[in-house]
Amino acid sequence: MHDLPANEHTVVLTTVAASIEACFEVGIDLESYPQWVQGIASVEVEERDLHGRPLRARFEATGIGRQAAYVLAYDLSEAPNRLAWTMVEGDLTSRLEGAYLFEPSPTATADEEMTDVTYELIVDLAVPLPGYVKRRAEDKILEAALQRFAARVEARDR
Repeated sequence: MHDLPANEHTVVLTTVAASIEACFEVGIDLESYPQWVQGIASVEVEERDLHGRPLRARFEATGIGRQAAYVLAYDLSEAPNRLAWTMVEGDLTSRLEGAYLFEPSPTATADEEMTDVTYELIVDLAVPLPGYVKRRAEDKILEAALQRFAARVEARDR
């Protein structure tokens, strides 16, 4: 994903009042996504690594007024600093790739750990949509995803 031109993917950033490990743990707790990720109806982890972390998961989601199903393969090779995924099956999307990057924040203090979270997303729909509709949907997804992610991590880390 890092070798793509900037206009081919969307990136949003935030700072979370929690450790890198806490952020990573929320990211890999896929079964809880329906509780806090808007539009995700269900998640079934189909394959796990030796540590019980997800390697492949099936998602049922709603978006743009439709039901969607897709399977993501996870790359945990840079854990806990990066959690990446790539779609291996999907009905409404022809491409879905993303990643959370977790880095120590320079705003951290001796009393509180802070993590800079970068969320990258590439979505290509199998169904043609006007560009402005796609961009509006992407912006809504990204903003909500990162805000809800930060809230989930901070609530869990307390």
